[in-house]
Parts: sequence; C-alpha cells; structure tokens
Amino acid sequence: MAEPTTSAQPPPERATPRLGAPSTAAAGLASVAKTAQLVRAMGVGRGVQTLLQVNQRDGFDCQSCAWPSPDGDRHVLEFCENGAKAVADEAAPRRVTREFFAQHAVAGLATQSDHWLNAQGRLVEPMVLRPGAAHYEPIAWDDAFALIARELRALATPDAATFYTSGRTSNEAAFLWQLFVRLFGTNNLPDCSNMCHESSGVALTESIGIGKGTVTLADFGQADAIFVVGQNPGTNHPRMLTALEAAKARGAKIVSINPLPEVGTERFKNPQDFLHPLRALPTLLGDGARLCDLWLQPRIGGDLALFKGLMKEMLAADDRAPGSVLDHTFIREHTHGFEALAADLRTTPWDEIVAASGIARDQIGAAAAIASGARATICCWAMGLTQQPDAVATIQQIANFLLLRGNIGRPGAGACPVRGHSNVQGDRTMGIFERMPDAWLDRLDAEFGMKSPRAPGLDTVDSIRAMHDGRVQVFIALGGNFLSATPDTEFTAAALRRCRLTAHVSTKLNRAHLVTGRTALILPCLGRSERDVQAGGEQFVTTEDSMGVINTSRGRLAPASPALLSEPAIVCRLARAVFEVGRVSDPPSSELPANGRVADPPDQERPASIPWEELAANYDLIRDRIARVVPGFEDYNRRVRAGAFHLPNAPRDRREWRTPTGRANFILAPISRPVLAPGEFVMMTIRTHDQFNTTIYGLDDRYRGVFGGRRVVFMHEEDIRAAGLQQGQFVDLMNRHSGVERLALAFMVAPYRIPRGCVATYFPEANVIVPIGSVAAKSNTPTSKFVIVTLRPSAASAYANLAKSSRV
Repeated sequence: MAEPTTSAQPPPERATPRLGAPSTAAAGLASVAKTAQLVRAMGVGRGVQTLLQVNQRDGFDCQSCAWPSPDGDRHVLEFCENGAKAVADEAAPRRVTREFFAQHAVAGLATQSDHWLNAQGRLVEPMVLRPGAAHYEPIAWDDAFALIARELRALATPDAATFYTSGRTSNEAAFLWQLFVRLFGTNNLPDCSNMCHESSGVALTESIGIGKGTVTLADFGQADAIFVVGQNPGTNHPRMLTALEAAKARGAKIVSINPLPEVGTERFKNPQDFLHPLRALPTLLGDGARLCDLWLQPRIGGDLALFKGLMKEMLAADDRAPGSVLDHTFIREHTHGFEALAADLRTTPWDEIVAASGIARDQIGAAAAIASGARATICCWAMGLTQQPDAVATIQQIANFLLLRGNIGRPGAGACPVRGHSNVQGDRTMGIFERMPDAWLDRLDAEFGMKSPRAPGLDTVDSIRAMHDGRVQVFIALGGNFLSATPDTEFTAAALRRCRLTAHVSTKLNRAHLVTGRTALILPCLGRSERDVQAGGEQFVTTEDSMGVINTSRGRLAPASPALLSEPAIVCRLARAVFEVGRVSDPPSSELPANGRVADPPDQERPASIPWEELAANYDLIRDRIARVVPGFEDYNRRVRAGAFHLPNAPRDRREWRTPTGRANFILAPISRPVLAPGEFVMMTIRTHDQFNTTIYGLDDRYRGVFGGRRVVFMHEEDIRAAGLQQGQFVDLMNRHSGVERLALAFMVAPYRIPRGCVATYFPEANVIVPIGSVAAKSNTPTSKFVIVTLRPSAASAYANLAKSSRV
C-alpha cells in the first residue's frame, strides 16, 4: 500500500470567503459579462467560433449538463454561462507538460486547491508515477498499455479490478468500455450515476417500468403546472430556465420545492433578450421574469412527507366530488395498487405530515390546488432528492402523485429526472451498469461470440469498499475525478492507496491523480470540442440527453497536443494490449499475487475476431455493433446522420408497463423523521455557481452572495445564535456514523434562509464527512443530501484571524 504522504482533502483556503448581496435574478448582464470574459481568455476569434458550435447539429455537445436541445431550429447561441465555462475550461491555452511534473512533486501538488489544479491547463502526454517516486514522469502510450495489461493479467481473478466511467464519456467509448470489461471477465462497472440518479432509475423502474424520465422538451410547451423539486436549475441546468420562462409566459404554474431559496427558480433575465431590440432595455432595467408561483421550503429529507400530503389533499378533494380531481379511468386501466395507496393516505395523520415535511398544511393545500387544476403536470427533480436515505421511496411518491391524475403518457406531463453530466444517461444505455439484464447481455454475447459474466459486479460504493478491503487491486477510470466525487474522502483515499495500480483517462489535472495506488497512470484524451481524426478519417461521437434524445458531437478545435488519443482509441488499444498480444511474461510493475503466479485468462473464449483496430479507426463500425445490441438504435448510422432521434419510451406512449404487474404501480412508503440530539443538524452538500460537478472554475457563488472562497456553512440565523456562534466565525463540522468520527475543518458561518436544524456546505470540501456507510435504500447512493453533523468553533488561530474580514 502506498504511504499516505499526500493530502486527500482540499487544503485550507488562503483567504477568507466574503459575504455580500446575492443576485436578485439568474443570468442577465452578469452572465453576459462572464461569458465575454471567457471568450477573451480563449482568444476572441477562437472563442466566438467555438461557442457558436456548442449544441449545434454540426457542432459538439456541451461538456456540461444533459439538458436537451430543441428538436427543431436551434438558437445561434445554444449555450449558457456555465456551458461557456466548460468549453473555455477545455479550450484553455495552458498546458501541463513533463516539465511541470518535473518541477512539482505529487505531495506539493496535493497542497494546492482544486481550483489551482484545474487552472494549470490541459494534460498533453501519458504520465506514470512509479512505486516510491515523488514525481510523475512521461511514458509512451504502448508502454502505458503494456503496464496496465501486465497488472490486469497478474490478478488472481478479473473481479480484482474495477472500471469506473464518467458521464462525459460518449456512447461509442462507453459501449467499447463495457465490452472490454466484460470480455476481461467482470461486471465491475461503477459509474457516476451510482452517485446521482441511481435512485431515480431504481424508483421509476419499479413504478412505471423504465429507469428514465417520460417527458420531451416539447412537453414543457404544453404543461399547465411544473414542479421543480430538489433542483437548482439556475446553476446546474441553466438552459432549463428558458423552457420554464416560456412555459410561464404561456400561463403554466411553477412550484419550487427546495430547502434553499434558489434565484434560478425565482427570477430570470434571459441573456438572449439582449440581442432583441425590443427586449434588451426592459431586460436590462427590469427585475427579470418571475418564474415561481409558489415556493415550498421543506426541511432536508421532508420531501416524502410533503408529497404524501399533496396526495392526501387531492384524494380528499376527489372524495368530496368524485372524479373531479383523480383520473379514475387511467387508474383503472393502467395502474396497480391504488386502493392500498388511498387507504394509506387516509390513515396518515396531518400532524405527522406537517412535522416531517416542515411545511404548513395551508401551503401543502395551495400546491395541491395547483396540481389539481392543471390538465398536465411535469415533475422535475435532481440530486436534492436522489441523495437522501429514502430517495427511492421519495421518488416513487412523485410517481404516485403523477399517476393519480394520469400525468404519465400525456402531452405536457410526466416524470423528468434532470441528469447532470452530459452523457451519464447514455452510458447506462450503452451497458455501463454492474447488473445489466440477461437479455441485453445475450445480445452482446451473440454479436461478439463471447460469454459475458453474469454475476453482479460492484457499483461505486461497493468498489470503494472492495479496494479498502484488498479485494480489488486495480482501479481504472474512464474520465472523472473519482476521489473528489465520492463520499468519505479519507476512507476512499485509503482504498485507492491500497491498489497496486490506479489509472485515469483525463483531460485536466485533478486530485484523483495525487492520491494513488502503488503505481499510477494519467492517460490524456481528446476533449469534446477537439477534432477527432483517426485512420478512417474525421470522426464524430454521439450522446444521449436527459430526455432520451441521441445527438451527434463533432469537435472543431485542434487537439491540445498531438499525443492525445480519443477515448475509443484508448479503450481499443488497451484491449489489444490485454487480449491480442498474448500472455505478458514481464513481471507486473508492483507485486505479484500471493500465489506468485500470473493468473490464467478468464474462463471464456476470447475471439480474435473483435477488430479493435478497425473499431478505433472508424466509429461507424462501433455504431453498427451498437445497433445490433442496444434496443432503439436500429439503423443507427443513418438515423443519427439525419438528425437527432428519440429512443423508444413505452410509458411515454402508454403502450406497455414493463413491471411485474404489467401496470404502473402505486408504491407505499412510510414517513420517517430523524430524531436529532441537541446540537445536531442535518447537512446537505451543494455546488457553487462557479463549479460543475467537481470541476472548480472560480471561487465565487454570486447567486448566494459568497465571494472569494468556498469553505462556508450556511445556517439559519436563529440556529447561529442558539449555538453561540456568529457570522464569519470558523467552525469544524463533525459526523459520527457507525462508530467512526469524521471531521471537516474550518468552515465559515454564513447566515442563510435555510430551515431550522439544517445546514448546507459545498462539495467536494464537505465530502470528507459523508459516511461511506450512509446510502439510500435500494440504490446504494451516498446520502450527500442528508448527513447528521455537529459544529464546534475551529481551534485554528489562522481562521480566527481570517474571520475578522468576512464581509464585503
């Protein structure tokens, strides 16, 4: 095991965060100014040309969120401020060279902030950190693949390796990746979905027979009510605000359900209005378009009780006037379990609902009235729901809520889990899952003449546990920043250090490169915005957005380095190194298994007929294979060249409910409420407006009035007083779970409109106190939105001094 000589956590900040006035409207002139700044950083001509390609039919899919683009005409500026940040970040002119690594030891890099690491620029060539070395050094691609092959072939079992996938990975690369992994002999395919919308997939599959949403972008133009639950679209999915603005202008009612007030659901100044001569001045001088008709502020974890309250109100109204609220025809023809749900709702006391949700009954009634008066309702949600202990049950109550009025399979209505990373849903469709259905694997086996493993593999949390226990010894990541994205930072770091090899396919430097196994590799790849030229000519890839739409993506920029490989090329060359070269006789770079021998290949036929080199040269050949394996992708190459296409979605058409009952299921769930001891709070982690996932673009969060720093803890003013604290004071956050105490040092107290007994912090800084053992039931998703913590004044005198200047 590598010695823990490098810090796994982001270091203390060198300056205190400053608190100022938060934005009063999302986007607006500040967004335009920020985008202009990003354009200048890329070079004005290059920057403008690049941004004009974002989300265009002949351009590239945004590296950021998975919000869909219109099926028809697209705006010439089909991007948002945070999409521009992602593009500028990838197109950054700075480079991380071999000279950089020679100058900076790994231990020294670990003392730098995540913002600093990312700002150093693009990785340009493969690098290796050898056992005992202090610095990364260059390694040739062939040598890197040979090193991985030796380590994999040295394992006693294929299940001693785990293969992570980021949501940035294209459909083509993801399909090849799962093929390689299953051909190697394991289903250990953790991915970022395990940490975000896994709960949505589990919940919806049980409820309606598909683990995806049921709406299209066009449905927002026909909805009468839109519920936005546990989601901050202004920062995490800014293009969604345009759809909400248009729906609102058409008369739709919008209900926001969130423990935090989010400016993105309150007011919106559409930056595209500045291009319109009649709207520019009113947009500049006005307050912005008001979006939200009603904001409900549940306590953290109170959403399940809230939706039971909404349904109880609707049921009572229908009891008073039968057929006036509920869609009894739809319930009778398409659902199962209504009578049990109705009985459960009738016997659930209002006092229990109000206490658990934190919402007054009259507010619940107001929201229920909006839903009851709407012909068509959409419910959107994100990780505010999916990362709770009762996440699956909570999402199933949303499904129940929609089913009561027939709001599945109706224009303008449906379930809308809003995905984060741009192809996280496509990766799952392509087979990145530790438990793919047998029928799917049967088609894969028939296509490639192989016998894929059928034993369930490891997801993200179980992979971390297996590395920590020594059962997994090789970790390879196709994208992502695994260390910073995962819970329980010190536990995860210890798990990675116990590996013989850790390898990351990456575009930028991140903290996962600094906490490593005995040997570590950085494998730099092309970015989404860069031209991908292979032996068969210039290539394109495809992605699937949150609404099941397949789009092409063609990069236009010159690659950051001639040494970069595409992700499909990396997978194919690795596969050739493992499967085609034959038994590798060289010793592995670290140590052999305890039995002192190189393991035999997995017990299956490995056909030489898989043309890895040809697949890497021409991505059409990959798509031809996908078309024969993955349902909905028939005639893939022709269809995707003709334009974006929608994947089949049986509940959307009400043609089939693929559940054991053959119907959509009403699923019951009890209300649970945590009992907090004196001094305990429920913590949720959130993003700033200057980050996407774990990538930190800047140190401001203007939407919440935080500037120049990230280590803040948002608290209710009365909780601050009751705890004997004050604004600007630094505190340590502690969690104790399963007998283990976890500590996050030096967070500045910031008063905020958050429910009593609740606090919020930014990730990844607070991930260190998210326990590895606290996961959502059924989905195994870390409960980053529900962590019980206590606070104590920080003992570090440096932070006490910083607190003196905590206000703008």
